[in-house]
Amino acid sequence: MPMYQPNSHGNVKLDMGSGGQVLDLQTTIKGGILGCVGGGLVCTGVKEKLDLRKMVGELESIQVPSVFICPISLDPMQEPVTLCTGQTYERSNILKWFSLGHCTCPTTMQELWDDTVTPNRTLQQLIHSWFSSKYLAMKKRSEDVLGKAVELLDSLKKVKGQARVQTLKQLRHVVVAHSMAKKTVMDKGGAALVSSLLGPFTTHAVGSEAIGILVNLELDLPSKANLRQPAKISLIVDVLNEGSIETKINCTKLIEMLIEGKDSGSENVSSLSLLAGLLRLVKDKRHPNGVLAGLGLLNTICSDESLRSSVVSIGAVPPLVELLPSLNNECLELALYILEVLSTVPEGRLALKDCANTIPNVVKLLMSKSESCTQLALSILWAVCKLALEECAALAVEAGLAAKLLLVIQSGCNPVLKQRSVELLKLCSLNYTATIFISKCKLTRTIQ
Repeated sequence: MPMYQPNSHGNVKLDMGSGGQVLDLQTTIKGGILGCVGGGLVCTGVKEKLDLRKMVGELESIQVPSVFICPISLDPMQEPVTLCTGQTYERSNILKWFSLGHCTCPTTMQELWDDTVTPNRTLQQLIHSWFSSKYLAMKKRSEDVLGKAVELLDSLKKVKGQARVQTLKQLRHVVVAHSMAKKTVMDKGGAALVSSLLGPFTTHAVGSEAIGILVNLELDLPSKANLRQPAKISLIVDVLNEGSIETKINCTKLIEMLIEGKDSGSENVSSLSLLAGLLRLVKDKRHPNGVLAGLGLLNTICSDESLRSSVVSIGAVPPLVELLPSLNNECLELALYILEVLSTVPEGRLALKDCANTIPNVVKLLMSKSESCTQLALSILWAVCKLALEECAALAVEAGLAAKLLLVIQSGCNPVLKQRSVELLKLCSLNYTATIFISKCKLTRTIQ
């Protein structure tokens, strides 16, 4: 059971949080604190009683005073009851405790001389009053935010020039900071309004802010179809190529949103200019978030078989191979998946073979990261070695491939992975006698 500092029923202490003031329950009620007036417990401004269960659910992330917390569940109490020991619990929790055969107080472990549970109406009303105060304040803030979003959308229909940029910037801040504003913007036609600002004559300042808004919305199918218009895509790609790193990431994420799913028309979105911009983003090691976003979009683009040759044609393979040793696990899996997919087309296999560091870099990844990485690395090595067996097998053996493959075979990896390792080991040994192959592999006596 979680440790909990017990409070006596007669002297309940209430921590008021940032103010640092600690009050007992009686003083709290008499002083009209926590949104109550006079000595009563009716929350100011509340004309009808709010549902406590609903308020607790909607305010689940808020820090609740410890006196309101049930020591058993560590959740806010909604129907507090007090035992003969003076300890207070949520009714359902303490009754369940009793149903398990316990005859003690869960907090103090004292034997109970009376198992009667007494409703703690005073604490219940105080809990309701406190949550009502917080709930109404939250609703007020929500209404203010939603009102601000609607006001900005109305302004956006009228303003031009620098005023338009400032209005878009304010709307972007509202959408990013308040999730509740996103639905309001969509319901009020905000996505269509902001999208209408993107076109061949849109300045990059307006484009950057508009894209920053759109990427944070839950775009519906008509909104996505509207944004796939050539003029809009062309602007997004231009902004990707010339914007700040934050703008580049936003553009990348927005394009990925537009081409996800079946029949998304990814071939109409993925221009050479876009691919070149993504490659620059991926190669910029100063911004790991940009690398991740760029790899994510490249991964989505490569899922379309018709676009793989275009990705190879812009020279994507060598930079991805060179990046492998420096990538974190998440980026590494994406990069390996892209290279593995590109190895399924002739141009991709040739580019992998011609890159001097393909075999050394990929061999090092076997059994050094996740099983998924090992599987992708094996697939890449298989494709390259099959293309030019004599040349690539020798390089692979020199890079220590045999020892790595034996590790895979002896490990707890899945059978498919082990079988592929056996096949690759046989493939690399075809041009050698057994003795020469063993000597070339520099295996220990035990492994031999």
